[in-house]
Amino acid sequence: MEGTTESTTRERTTGNAGKSEANQTTLMSGKPLHRFVQREPRCLGIALVVFGCAEVLMGFHLAGENQPSSSLIYIPFWQGILFLACGNLSIYTEIHPSKKMVTVCLAMYVVSLLGIIVSAGFRIYCLTYYSYLNYRARYSRDPIWATYRMSLLTGIESLLFVSSLCVSGLLIFLCVIARLALKSTRTQLIVQHLPLPQNVGTSN
Repeated sequence: MEGTTESTTRERTTGNAGKSEANQTTLMSGKPLHRFVQREPRCLGIALVVFGCAEVLMGFHLAGENQPSSSLIYIPFWQGILFLACGNLSIYTEIHPSKKMVTVCLAMYVVSLLGIIVSAGFRIYCLTYYSYLNYRARYSRDPIWATYRMSLLTGIESLLFVSSLCVSGLLIFLCVIARLALKSTRTQLIVQHLPLPQNVGTSN
């Protein structure tokens, strides 16, 4: 009889513990920080890392050109580093979510967006200048090679320009969900009254 009572008590204790864990999981899923995690910033962070690596690698090629390019003010290098930083922070924040890390991510997102505005303006100037050089290349000594070279530079700058616009869309989305996560991070408290086990009343 005592064994039956002890097993019943354990089952109730285990059941109550399971319910409390389920309630805690439901509660945590409703918090703003966990809603930020549910948007899977790690996947977006991986995409940012890929774009950052592409920026840096293309920057080495542009640095070897004597024509004006975005590497003149080192755009591919510092913008690629910003993309890599945002991507790594997004990956880390999903694994270890906290208000402090989300704040750091939001700050880096905003800085990267400002950098994209600067790089986009300078690259538009470069593309305009390349169109003028492409026109002049027809009257050079070797028009075929000059035209090919200008087309190559135009393609690289256009590709980096379009990729930065794609990254800006990802960063704007991340800024929105990070701002919503920081908007309300007040902890919630649930008071749950559990009935006493029946064996306590019978023993008295």
